Amino acid sequence: MTDQATAEPQEDLGKQLQQHSQRKPMPTTIQGMLKDDRFTGQIARALPKHITPDRISRIALTEVNKTPALGKCDPMSLFGSIIQSAQLGLELGGALGHAYLVPYKDQAQFIIGYRGMIDLARRSGQMVSLQAHTVHENDDFEFEYGLDEKLRHVPARGQRGPMIAVYAVAKLTGGGHQIEVMWKEDVDAIRQQSKAGNSGPWRDHYEEMAKKTAIRRLFKYLPVSVEMQKAVSLDEQAEAGVQDNNVFDGEFSYQEPE
Repeated sequence: MTDQATAEPQEDLGKQLQQHSQRKPMPTTIQGMLKDDRFTGQIARALPKHITPDRISRIALTEVNKTPALGKCDPMSLFGSIIQSAQLGLELGGALGHAYLVPYKDQAQFIIGYRGMIDLARRSGQMVSLQAHTVHENDDFEFEYGLDEKLRHVPARGQRGPMIAVYAVAKLTGGGHQIEVMWKEDVDAIRQQSKAGNSGPWRDHYEEMAKKTAIRRLFKYLPVSVEMQKAVSLDEQAEAGVQDNNVFDGEFSYQEPE
């Protein structure tokens, strides 16, 4: 009895040691993560039906290859940013302008583009339409807040001149509308506060970021979905350089292989 009782724990311990030695180590690069079933499974659980994990992985790798500084970011923050885009159903990269990956120090930041904000608003079902436009010096533009709120904008033909303002207009499902107008000085003040103000989409797609800024401010006055609330929160965190991309549960704890 004693020999048998002793043998059984030893066999169990042997199985545990064998399983430990065969455990697949966690990848330490974003390229490895996007080829690892444990990580792609996490992407698959986050994605809406119209986007596949393979597509997200290909797009993410393309973005990393286009911006070498992303490859130097903490892989977990980069993967977390990819998961954030998947959860919101927004494709990364400049093709659709839905969202971007931007390096900040050693962390990757997930920044939403203005088209991404519009897409989330349309999906919410709370709005009939949402538009954002830039206003230029040679345009015919006037607006007025108050009880008789109005906005009129006729873009100039040919040379429109430098941008002077941006606005967003939402028509609500239940009737009515909401307008938000920002002068260029207001937009530039937001840009100066952003930790990524001199890089990424603020540098390469300034007018799109200006539109997104007006839309984000407009959202504060609109009936918004949980997705839209999360998008605004993530975007504000990214602007402040404090975005939390820790989207992993307990099963994703990294340990150096022994």
